[in-house]
Amino acid sequence: MANQKYVESIPVGPLAIVALSGSKKLGDTVDAYISSWRKERLASKESPITYQGYVKDSYLLNVCTPRFGTGEAKCTLKDSVRGTDLYIIDDVTNYSIEYTVCGQKNHMSPDDHYADIKRVIAAASGKAHRITVIMPFLYESRQHRRTSRESMDCAVMLQELVAMGVDNILTFDAHDPRVNNAIPISGFESIMPTYQFIKNLLRNVDDLKIDSKHLMMISPDEGAMSRVVYYANVLGINMGMFYKRRDYTTIVNGRNPIVAHEYLGESVEGKDVIIVDDMISSGDSMLDVAKQLKKRHANRVFVASTFGLFTNGLDKFDEAYAQGLISKVMTTNCVYQTPELLSRPWYISVDVAKYTALFIDALNHDGSISELLDPYKKIQEKVNLYNSR
Repeated sequence: MANQKYVESIPVGPLAIVALSGSKKLGDTVDAYISSWRKERLASKESPITYQGYVKDSYLLNVCTPRFGTGEAKCTLKDSVRGTDLYIIDDVTNYSIEYTVCGQKNHMSPDDHYADIKRVIAAASGKAHRITVIMPFLYESRQHRRTSRESMDCAVMLQELVAMGVDNILTFDAHDPRVNNAIPISGFESIMPTYQFIKNLLRNVDDLKIDSKHLMMISPDEGAMSRVVYYANVLGINMGMFYKRRDYTTIVNGRNPIVAHEYLGESVEGKDVIIVDDMISSGDSMLDVAKQLKKRHANRVFVASTFGLFTNGLDKFDEAYAQGLISKVMTTNCVYQTPELLSRPWYISVDVAKYTALFIDALNHDGSISELLDPYKKIQEKVNLYNSR
């Protein structure tokens, strides 16, 4: 697919990629994909594009974001960005990166990562032809709307990036895509890794029966409904949902505690179920939903979540797996994955590097990304192939 597209269109500018510390591994893989595709195009003579710099061994720029002893930082571009189509990738949730403040070790917070993104933009501003920020986990995406006298951080962040000269913002599975309303005339795309989840589930589970008698989609709350409706329609199966009954008189860790999960939908008895959500934070809510489904005599419980943050560790998931509450948990590699997580028998890592590379390659050529955003046909082909075994 990647070798056949965009061969007749001229890129908007020489491609340049900045993979900051939070997404170094993802950036390296994305870069390798694009370099390989463009070499193949040139070798097969499918593309008339031969200008210098179109085919390179690497499109990654040498960028440094050193810190001073106080924890302050700066960005230094070691390569030229003049006239380039610049893509900045960073996982703002990657806490594994450390820096020193007055002799003390600190882990990088989302605020630190976001500040580094702005430093790159400030260093490249006025020189790059176009700037696109790829932020897999949208910074402050859970603070996307105002419900009382409080800050609306995600909207402020988007407006700040646009004011600094960013042309496009790409993210994966935004907590609420309507936050795009904060920048209505700027480029914003929320990418859903639906096909990648289905592909990896079918690859790792060889006895699924994909029909309404044997499989159901489950939404763990009201916010995940649109995701689950898409899965259910594409796979031709039914769905159910839980809604969270909360205690609005108290606040614990910045949120109202959940009193109970109430279920709406047809019976899950004897059926495999797939729970879909945008993120696993502590995991308590997801595991409670799995427990509720098991009480209703569901067969196997599979969990698909774009962001596996696991902020309270993995012990509760280990216990749930040992008790048979969950069979598999799928999250993507667009955010940091610990070696411990990757070693778990219940975990499936969903690779989105190729998907990200396809978006960058298409946008660099000013090509349409409609097919990439709606993978309906690819899902149907994958399911039909699975069923025909």
